[in-house]
Amino acid sequence: MDLEYGERYEAFRREVRTFLDEHKQDAPPAGLSGGARKQLIRWLGLQIEHGVWARTIPQEYGGYGAEPDLLETVIMDEEFNRAGLQRGMNAQGPSMLVPTLLEHGTEEQKQRWVGPTMRGEVIWCQGYSEPGSGSDLASLQTSAHEDGDDFVINGQKIWTSTADKADMIFVLVRTEPDAKKHVGISYVLLPMNTPGIEIQPLRTMSGDLGDNSFNQVFFTDVRTPQTNIVGKRGEGWKIANTTLKHERNTLNSNAEGTLLRLIKLMKQETVNGVPAIASPVYRDRLMRLQGRVLAMKYHGMRILTSSLKRESAGVAGLIVKLQNCQLHFDISALAIDVMGELGVLYDHTKYERDEAYWQTHSIFSLGLIIGGGTAQIQKNIIAERGLGLPREPKPATR
Repeated sequence: MDLEYGERYEAFRREVRTFLDEHKQDAPPAGLSGGARKQLIRWLGLQIEHGVWARTIPQEYGGYGAEPDLLETVIMDEEFNRAGLQRGMNAQGPSMLVPTLLEHGTEEQKQRWVGPTMRGEVIWCQGYSEPGSGSDLASLQTSAHEDGDDFVINGQKIWTSTADKADMIFVLVRTEPDAKKHVGISYVLLPMNTPGIEIQPLRTMSGDLGDNSFNQVFFTDVRTPQTNIVGKRGEGWKIANTTLKHERNTLNSNAEGTLLRLIKLMKQETVNGVPAIASPVYRDRLMRLQGRVLAMKYHGMRILTSSLKRESAGVAGLIVKLQNCQLHFDISALAIDVMGELGVLYDHTKYERDEAYWQTHSIFSLGLIIGGGTAQIQKNIIAERGLGLPREPKPATR
């Protein structure tokens, strides 16, 4: 068995590595405000130009236009992880909306939104969850009624990440109130500066109101053209599930990069002058995590292979969120333990490490275990949809 990539792919690896060595200083700081946003747009444009971001998106929609290739994708991810940089932009627009538009959008929608979204010129948020419609998303109540050529939207969304920074929202609304709950939902694109939209930030358990903040979004007589629907009116549930599929796939990303960051920390942190990575206890935990990271990496390759063949990944695609969110939380837990008493410090205290990256990542990962369908909901989905087990019986009602 030959596990070598071959000269063609090693040449591609050298090309990617050279790009990163020459342009690493162009990478923007974290954040979406002020100069960071402008630098992000330049950085993403540079990545597209060199074919390491939006690589397989057609040129007519603002991408690089290469043919899909599994090993090229793996090499790009490996090299960006080695450099400690993020490939592209892990946000709702590029990772969730763009593939949905490429599958279901009109030609005008693809021409208008795909390129600017991939370049970071348009930031999106997702309007799915509501106060009474979390795990049971199809019971949403935000409504849209016809008024001439427009829809008029009223309702509320919650847990809307980066709504306070977003230019646009893709939102689920009920356009046929008398239809069954999985029918009559439409998938609408809407500018966030439309009159009648109000955003209220939500303070999370990290106390953070920064770029990854959650928000409530209120819609009061918000008007939008009916042409802003993706797909057909009343078929938004199907479109929404396409987006959710891509959301789950994004959660399989960059555990390898996070592990490399942990290894670097374990080499730096010492106990009585001995690096933490030399501790048999810590090293054993690290090796267990490394095995899980590699398993998820190759599992991601399996799912990508199915996608390239236009086949369903089946139950393999359903386990990604459950496994990867827990994996990131467990990596963070080891990092915090390695820092000892300093592992509890954050909020710009004197001795905090790495600008409290690990504390923030730990709490964010815990939030992902709960958000977007809790771990318990994910297990039910795997059991019922993936394995065909009987549905959990509902409580008897009188």
